[in-house]
Amino acid sequence: MSGGEESQWEQSGLRTKAIHAGEGIDPTTGASAPNLVMSTTFAMSQPGGFSISDFEGDDAPFIYSRWGNPTVRQLEEKLAVLENAQDCIAFASGMAATAGLLLGTLDSGDHLVISDTNYAGTAELVRQTLPRMGIQVSIVDTSDIQSVRCAMRDATKMLWIETPANPILRLSDIAELAEAAHEYGASLAVDSTFATPIATRPIELGADYVVHSLTKYIGGHGDALGGAVLGDKKSLTRLRNEALVHQGGVLSPFNAWLIARGAATLPLRMQAHEANALVIAEFLESHPRVTHINYPGLPSHPQHELAKRQMANFSGMISFQTSQGNELAHRMAQELDIIHYAVSLGHHRSLICWIATDDIMASTFQLPDRQLEAYRSFAGDGLFRLSVGLEDPEDLCRDLDRVLAG
Repeated sequence: MSGGEESQWEQSGLRTKAIHAGEGIDPTTGASAPNLVMSTTFAMSQPGGFSISDFEGDDAPFIYSRWGNPTVRQLEEKLAVLENAQDCIAFASGMAATAGLLLGTLDSGDHLVISDTNYAGTAELVRQTLPRMGIQVSIVDTSDIQSVRCAMRDATKMLWIETPANPILRLSDIAELAEAAHEYGASLAVDSTFATPIATRPIELGADYVVHSLTKYIGGHGDALGGAVLGDKKSLTRLRNEALVHQGGVLSPFNAWLIARGAATLPLRMQAHEANALVIAEFLESHPRVTHINYPGLPSHPQHELAKRQMANFSGMISFQTSQGNELAHRMAQELDIIHYAVSLGHHRSLICWIATDDIMASTFQLPDRQLEAYRSFAGDGLFRLSVGLEDPEDLCRDLDRVLAG
């Protein structure tokens, strides 16, 4: 976000930013809606080289869509305004964004401190890929500041957190962890996919990088993969050259156009997701077949006070336990009418899936006993992760109750 863009939007509300940032009336056609530019290559007004370094700067022309595309850039500018970040890089998926930031920032011999509970793809990348490249990793409960401080060392270059954490909805204190990371000269990266910029803007709390899977809430309709990294312009210029141009995880302009269209309604959708989720959470908390529920918007959540400080919207993600577990999951897959038994989250339709603790520990997290005990305090032997959509909440309650009571 340039200085002019920043001053343009600093007095605007989130709904105005979501609709108008990064967009404008087309000067040639007068089109009100943003154009979709599918071209992979752009005619040059003068000869140039074959390296992105020959075409850097805010006024650089578009040359080739792996380096930059007008439709993708519109999305990047919109997201930067929503997150109050200087710049944004859009990627082909959330995992491309995650891998791009980690592999584009960390070198052999560097040390990463990361949350012990993350999106599965992130957890597997950190455990399986980074050590092969000589990057040291310490996995800690980032809701415990003392554990984080004990894990930091001179070689630590980055602290990575996910808040709320997938799938247990445990929170980490962004401001507190930013201070701890900076004391060691490390950067703080926050996967804020569950929260969205409507709930939390980590850069305002001291974070250096924000990561989103745009496939989830920001796109919002379950029809386009995408990811993003946001931060300061200097860091992202370097990251764009390496993590995007060289590694090639480039977002399709068509997906960028779809995601930007979804982002325009993000503030309104997040209000509805939160309102629905609170109704469902209260229903499940009182249901005789539900033994435990995690939702940051409920006073029963152990970090509800932190949620109130850090989140302007409690989002639409719920996890809960029952005594039936895997058996109930099979019935849900067959008997739910409105809620889809499916992976992913943040869509306009409601989605649910069963995550068995033993299975995810064997395949993904593999935590030592102390951290496993902390995970089980939220998840038990397994939990259902429910992404509450935009349907009428009474219909969702009836759909769940019919299967739970069966």
